Amino acid sequence: MKPKVFDIFSGCGGMSWGLHLAGFEIIGALDNWKIALDTFKLNHPNAKLFYGDIRNFNVEQIRKDFGLAKGELDCLVGGPPCQGFSKNVPSSYRFLDDPRNQLYNDYLNFVEEFHPKVVIMENVAEIYNAFDGQVRIQILKRLQQLGYKTEVKVLFGPDYGIPQRRSRCFFFASRTKKHPYFPSPLYSAKSETNLFEETKKYVSAWEAISDLPELENGEGANELSYDKLPQNEYQLLMRNGNTKLYDHITRELKGVQLERMKSIKAGQGIKDLPEKIRPKSGYSGAYGRLDYENVAPTITRWVFHPGSGRYGHPKNDRLITIREAARLQCFTDDFKFTGTYIEKAHQIGNAVPSLFMFILSKPIIEILKLN
Repeated sequence: MKPKVFDIFSGCGGMSWGLHLAGFEIIGALDNWKIALDTFKLNHPNAKLFYGDIRNFNVEQIRKDFGLAKGELDCLVGGPPCQGFSKNVPSSYRFLDDPRNQLYNDYLNFVEEFHPKVVIMENVAEIYNAFDGQVRIQILKRLQQLGYKTEVKVLFGPDYGIPQRRSRCFFFASRTKKHPYFPSPLYSAKSETNLFEETKKYVSAWEAISDLPELENGEGANELSYDKLPQNEYQLLMRNGNTKLYDHITRELKGVQLERMKSIKAGQGIKDLPEKIRPKSGYSGAYGRLDYENVAPTITRWVFHPGSGRYGHPKNDRLITIREAARLQCFTDDFKFTGTYIEKAHQIGNAVPSLFMFILSKPIIEILKLN
């Protein structure tokens, strides 16, 4: 029987998709973002959806809606919104009593009511040390009071084969006989081999997307066939046995935006633009292209805008497509998004790279076997 998963603060389902790929059954999702839940439903048609503010739900009733007794759910996952902890918020505007910083308590209320065998909660890396570690300590203390063995760690995406410079903090809790643990890194900045194991080199952004059909500015289609064979393990994983891919469409650049893209090469950015077309202001990562050797920068909800990051294609004079952005977030090519182009970009940027949960599925399965 497949382990059952309920995803809270699900967004479009990055965490769930990783567990789905590992053979878990996704039974439900809760979020207050309608278009993201529509995407979740499209990819998990049998899941129960709960749309609205988490604080307005009767937790006991939701458990009963699933027909689950306390302690019967295998795995509860979720990522409470993180704006209040993010490094993008100036420290002078971060307050422990900010409502945005309290949603983790609502998540823990679901843990208390469902009493699942395994709990995974993720957030921005900054939550680990937020408010002198008070938040981390509070979360661990409450989980332990509920009878869980706990671990917490900040995971760096490239260490686990994610082609993107993204770090996330994971709280991992178990109430079975086995203590939770995090897998050792599988990749490093350079490949290394010793007597016991091989550590592979980080998967670069180009290695993640180079097998996708080449497009020029403004080209693409909602559904395309592959025109190349997969060239590495990551591409093979992302194809997931499919013959089609979706949302490989470029957002057309015009005027000075296109001129800026044409004037720089792979790996270059705003500082390399000719003075006459260089913006008067902008951060160092703006108006840049991905390069061939390194992982991508963190994919954000602004991946559709050249002035918001290094989102130019390394080879073609264009932005990366929705599908290429999804590849960098580890969504396999059969995952479909709903909404407008910008809404799809927002869903991808706000998601947790699916490979994080795919990697964590192994210890989760071991824990569940020792229930």
